[in-house]
Amino acid sequence: MIDTHFALKFAEAWIASWNSHNMESVLSHYTDDFVFESPVAARIVPESGGMLSGKPAIKAYWEKALTQIPDLHFEIHEVLVGVNSVTLYYTNRATGKKSAEVMFLNDEGKVYKGYAHYNQ
Repeated sequence: MIDTHFALKFAEAWIASWNSHNMESVLSHYTDDFVFESPVAARIVPESGGMLSGKPAIKAYWEKALTQIPDLHFEIHEVLVGVNSVTLYYTNRATGKKSAEVMFLNDEGKVYKGYAHYNQ
């Protein structure tokens, strides 16, 4: 079970990784076989249908997305705690868009499944 302290530390590290644009640091929060669903992925990688699996595929998607938003910078608003998941509610200051990501974590604290939601 995830507690608030862990969730806040996870969110802080996750946001710092994204804001540094260091892809290896970002990927360190995920298992090798994690699954990610995102409507933005459907737009950037149309053949995915918005569902990507495994670090290589998701890394390629995120790197492509970063080239389209090179000044990406996340600002966290809320960290919500579930039984085995966290939801991060944040704004991308580069675009002004709000997002919420639901991330399911394994016993090692790594994300194995994630769902991204956006105000489009």
